Amino acid sequence: MRYILVLGIASTLAGCAGMQEPPRPFYPAADIQATGETAPVGTGNKADAADDPAIWRNAANPAASLILGTDKKAGLYVYGLDGKVRDFVAAGLLNNVDLREVAPSRILVGASDRTDGAVPKIALFTLDGATGKLTALGTQAFMAAGRPPVEAYGFCMGKALGAGELARAYVVLKDGEVAESRLVEVSGTVRAEYVRSVKFATQSEGCVVDDRTGILYVAEEDTGIWKVDLKPATLNAEAFAMVGPDKGLVDDVEGLALAPEGERGGFLVASSQGDNAYVLFDLATAAPGGRFRISAGRFGATSDTDGIELALGDFGPAFPGGLFVAQDGDNAPAPQNFKLLGWREVLQSLQR
Repeated sequence: MRYILVLGIASTLAGCAGMQEPPRPFYPAADIQATGETAPVGTGNKADAADDPAIWRNAANPAASLILGTDKKAGLYVYGLDGKVRDFVAAGLLNNVDLREVAPSRILVGASDRTDGAVPKIALFTLDGATGKLTALGTQAFMAAGRPPVEAYGFCMGKALGAGELARAYVVLKDGEVAESRLVEVSGTVRAEYVRSVKFATQSEGCVVDDRTGILYVAEEDTGIWKVDLKPATLNAEAFAMVGPDKGLVDDVEGLALAPEGERGGFLVASSQGDNAYVLFDLATAAPGGRFRISAGRFGATSDTDGIELALGDFGPAFPGGLFVAQDGDNAPAPQNFKLLGWREVLQSLQR
């Protein structure tokens, strides 16, 4: 009996010691209610499934623009701005998604594919802007054979950097390496051809490319945001905004998105998952430009956000000043989904 009592006391003390760990910072932020939301992803049972959105703006009919979103346990969704499902492709374990218009009326979509746990791949699609339908183009392995198994995790795309390319693809591997590949069309097939890599010390995921300046931004989850100049032959990372009170950034740092202004200006927006907020950073100086949260309202608040996306311009009557989309990690009692927010409302709330 004495032995059992000692174990109980030891267990209690261990529990108390764990409870004494300092809480994560919770910095001030403007509260903004979502304007809309998508239908929940199909994976239910309280699973962590919805992950990352992308936006295609229909310049001819902005109100008919489309949102893509991954169900990382099942495939890829297409939604209208009303949040209703336009299409779904059961394409496997797709984590992050991005797109580029590579020619008039040709929208190329890519996603990090971790269906094969040993070989990272890129899943490729074309999106029909008129119908909202996806056409699968297959998956492409891009790393040399014989590498240790590693998971494809983050993903983003940038404009073509060489002749004959459709675009560049950046896959953030779960070990912190970011692999760059050329996307080229050969005999009617889009292929991924590995070019080079840059390595971060710990797990990273979110990334975004500023096509104007040729800068890749990468979120190292527990550390902060790095920028990588894509113009030199060798890729090197430079600190941009690190986790801490001076930047108002709380780990995990997840999704990244851009709000460009002019030739080089604007903001980088980051998902500060550790305190359920979103942080703006001046692209020129990395100075914080404000923080906001999506608060409770008709469509609910967001929490534990992974991927985000932002597109400027007119999106019709509901979103005339730009569209911000954020994954919602807790959409209870329904499965996870994506929340929609007018970017003009964000800037007004931050008095920008």
